[in-house]
Amino acid sequence: MSSRLVGVGVGPGDPELVTVKGVNALRAAEVVVVPVMDTGERGRAEATVLHYVAGEKIVRVVFALNERTDRARREAAWDAAGSEVAALLERHGSVAFATIGDPNVYSTFTYLAHTVAELVPGVVVETVPGITAMQDLAARSGAVLTEGTEPLTLVPVTAGSAVLREALAGPGTVVAYKFGRQAAEVAEALRETGRTGGAVWGSALGLPEESVRPAAELDGAPLPYLSTLIAPPRRDGGRGGKL
Repeated sequence: MSSRLVGVGVGPGDPELVTVKGVNALRAAEVVVVPVMDTGERGRAEATVLHYVAGEKIVRVVFALNERTDRARREAAWDAAGSEVAALLERHGSVAFATIGDPNVYSTFTYLAHTVAELVPGVVVETVPGITAMQDLAARSGAVLTEGTEPLTLVPVTAGSAVLREALAGPGTVVAYKFGRQAAEVAEALRETGRTGGAVWGSALGLPEESVRPAAELDGAPLPYLSTLIAPPRRDGGRGGKL
């Protein structure tokens, strides 16, 4: 029988936002892998998974998470993690990988699956979608992501503030991920493009330290790395948007 690797989205942090299919996939797998930083602290994915499976079923695999400058170190971590998961597949046959948010949206699972597919011929790779941070922030803040024919643009600010400025200058709602370390540049971009009004940001969604605030309150102080921004377009207030 083929080995099976399943990337399971476990949402942004609130354990109640894991789908029924996601819970079933975690419980059906022989082993559940969770990514951790090389500093060893428990990650958000692991904390969520522990609500649904026993701790002895969980295997922590080190990734160089948030490494942006040392490409060699980052890729060495991916290779080591892929080898470890490949070995787990050989022993157990069925492995789930828990990732915050969705496994197909800026997820570590993408890199892992690519590596494992090269190491384990015939491995079956599947994904179970998860609730994203932008969906959770929209629900918690009351921000409407899209109306009518409005487009939705998602950008990682790790790509640079210029990418965000370009998106804000365009139409529709702009969502920015991972902007905490560049909060000052994000606040400036919002002001320059006239998109501060109605914009909101949030971090640690669903967790005790959750923060959901208007973007107008951004003062340039650094925020948690995984902060999320929603900047809706100006709307005329009519029902149905631009149908």
